[in-house]
Amino acid sequence: MSTETDTGTPEPLRLQVYRQLRDDVMNGSVRVGDRMTEPKLAARFGISRTPVREALAMLVSDGLIRREDYGFSPQPPSIPRIRNLYELRITLELQGITRALDDAAVRHDRTALESERTRWRALADDPPAQEPGFVVADEEFHVALLASSGNAELVTALESVNSRIRHVRMYDFMVNSRIETSIAEHLGILDAVLDDDLPTARTLLHRHIGESLSVVLDRVTRAVTAMSLAD
Repeated sequence: MSTETDTGTPEPLRLQVYRQLRDDVMNGSVRVGDRMTEPKLAARFGISRTPVREALAMLVSDGLIRREDYGFSPQPPSIPRIRNLYELRITLELQGITRALDDAAVRHDRTALESERTRWRALADDPPAQEPGFVVADEEFHVALLASSGNAELVTALESVNSRIRHVRMYDFMVNSRIETSIAEHLGILDAVLDDDLPTARTLLHRHIGESLSVVLDRVTRAVTAMSLAD
């Protein structure tokens, strides 16, 4: 197996295996209760067990699979746990703008946000395919926005939450057709922050993440249902 990055250099084997196994779990080829083991996967891909082990560790970190007594199996989602994590995500992300509203000395990093706006304008002109990997680009936006407000501890906490809800958010983008909507909403948030209209930026961000937890829970439930049907 061999793929290349945008720079033309070979992509590490662990990432190639990770992407394939992630897709297998997401599309239901590997179901809850199925077992994935290092020896079988190494034989399947014709590689050593080391990159397989690394890919499995990444999937565990994503919350897509869990370690069993023998091997690994897809992680059954828990709606109450996901709801709690979404609530924490909302709190963390809004605080990035709230701290700037509360303290005039807190200023967003305009250079970082201008760069982010350029990236998302390019995506708006040429939207990516409807595939679960978009969640990574989406996370990068939210991390960049929060980081631009200057509190590294908030960013660390958000990254931890992101890793634990990523598997459900992948389904959210697929089931609820949110990719192009998200791109437009990201640009609206960036425009408001760069225009120093922080109240509007906070409102748009809150609406984008989930102004009401009931709306978020509805989206999550649809995503989890899709995951169950894939089983």
